[in-house]
Amino acid sequence: MTTPAETTSAAESGAPTSAVEQRLAELGLTLPEVAAPVAAYVPAIVSGNYVYTSGQLPFINGKLEATGKVSLGELGASDEPTVDPEDAKRYAAVCAINALAAVKSVIGDLDRITRIVKVVGFVASEPTFTGQPGVINGASELLGQVLGDAGKHARSAVGVSVLPLDSPVEVELIAEFS
Repeated sequence: MTTPAETTSAAESGAPTSAVEQRLAELGLTLPEVAAPVAAYVPAIVSGNYVYTSGQLPFINGKLEATGKVSLGELGASDEPTVDPEDAKRYAAVCAINALAAVKSVIGDLDRITRIVKVVGFVASEPTFTGQPGVINGASELLGQVLGDAGKHARSAVGVSVLPLDSPVEVELIAEFS
């Protein structure tokens, strides 16, 4: 599996431009280019002092590393690809990094973030899988590591039957900024 550390930076040869990006770099991570929308929407929009991101998929270097439903592998009868919950958790962290890139695209500097207000995570799940909160912890933990107290947020973790492009996970967020 490719890790978030292997994503490409928007400023490939430059040093991190903000304290938030510096913390990402200390974790071995860089902000990727903002993923191109796969339908009729924009990656992020500003309303007042808030940025609302569209749902971010776990694109790494422009592609999904895995597709399918998150499962503990107990069903055994499915012909569809499945994704291990720990891998899905790592993909949720990738989604969070992609969401931060979308936020930066509309406010210019991630140091302007004063709080992540809300995270909504969707997990494409086998019918018996109930570990969606653990999967979305990947996004929540990453935001806490990168933003400290400003990364603490309200959250929903929702199991769904399918996500766009058969992605195993999707994350959107609301960030307050100054």
